[in-house]
Amino acid sequence: MSTPFSFTLAATDGRARTGTIDTPRGQIRTPAFMPVGTAATVKAMMPESVAATGADILLGNTYHLMLRPTAERIDRLGGLHSFMNWDKPILTDSGGFQVMSLASLRKLTEEGVTFSSHVDGSKHMISPERSMEIQKLLGSDIVMCFDECPALPAEDSVVAASMRMSMRWAQRSRDAFGDRPGHALFGIQQGGVNQDLRGESAEALTRIGFDGYAVGGLAVGEGQEAMFGVLDYAPDMLPTDKPRYLMGVGKPDDIVGAVARGIDMMDCVLPSRSGRTGQVFTRHGVVNIKNARHADDPRPLDEDCTCPACRNYSRAYLHHVFRSQEMISGMLLTWHNLHYYQDLMQGMREAIAAARFDDFVTVFHALRAEGDIERL
Repeated sequence: MSTPFSFTLAATDGRARTGTIDTPRGQIRTPAFMPVGTAATVKAMMPESVAATGADILLGNTYHLMLRPTAERIDRLGGLHSFMNWDKPILTDSGGFQVMSLASLRKLTEEGVTFSSHVDGSKHMISPERSMEIQKLLGSDIVMCFDECPALPAEDSVVAASMRMSMRWAQRSRDAFGDRPGHALFGIQQGGVNQDLRGESAEALTRIGFDGYAVGGLAVGEGQEAMFGVLDYAPDMLPTDKPRYLMGVGKPDDIVGAVARGIDMMDCVLPSRSGRTGQVFTRHGVVNIKNARHADDPRPLDEDCTCPACRNYSRAYLHHVFRSQEMISGMLLTWHNLHYYQDLMQGMREAIAAARFDDFVTVFHALRAEGDIERL
């Protein structure tokens, strides 16, 4: 008998929570950070290396995979886990955000969205029903409702109309998802930065009933202050006995602030994308490896980090391979960034369990305020 999908809250400290999500493919420790494997790969990383950083779950992008290589092909080849050689849980997004941000000639109706592919211009349609079908073909463990996410800032009337359509789509997603033991469907709260609309959205989703709930429509240009303003109330509108997922976040200080406000799961391309552009996250803040100050520096990026980039290579070497545009640069810096993010999550899980989360946050900000080590 396989494990059903379930969430267990182990401890809370203030509004911060730690626990576990059990799935047939393994346990997800929360708060969890999910690396993004857009096109069935976390760029510059082998799946086993991603697992070695401490990741329990990956995110795959429905929009990218439906266009190339197609969900039907992945299904024929045994599903996404087998296709990309990742045996732990996978969450797939619904495709809605990428359609809004990447596709051209898109047309939005009550039925769904028609659009032209950014890859080859071919015409496609995603509806709540089609999104559920694609995600089932991919075989992901956590499926996201199909929703519409308006870019902020936007008029309240625009945000309200969009949110209400997303709630109708949430019901259609739930109906189309059906009964899939061991797989979970998450609803997505919308409503922009309007507390009343967020409340209305949360009520609609709770009435439908989901296995988890996302706070959507943030990290779309509203800024950290506005995002934290919404997170001051939005997570508490959602059921406490289900996981809460903040989509598309973020920088390390965004993550710590989100966990402090009751968020259990996050995803972001930032650690991997930054690794490829020479931006490195450490306990002391951001290090730009392309700066000339690192050219003769024999020290590691972070002497307390146990990732391969820090254990085996100097800042001078990492500077050299970045400047030379060597492939190993993106590999090592991405590994380091993902390792740092997972270390941060583990530190928060331990602090919440020990009821010393406030102390953890104080030290986190104090170390970052010190800045990088002195140059040689």
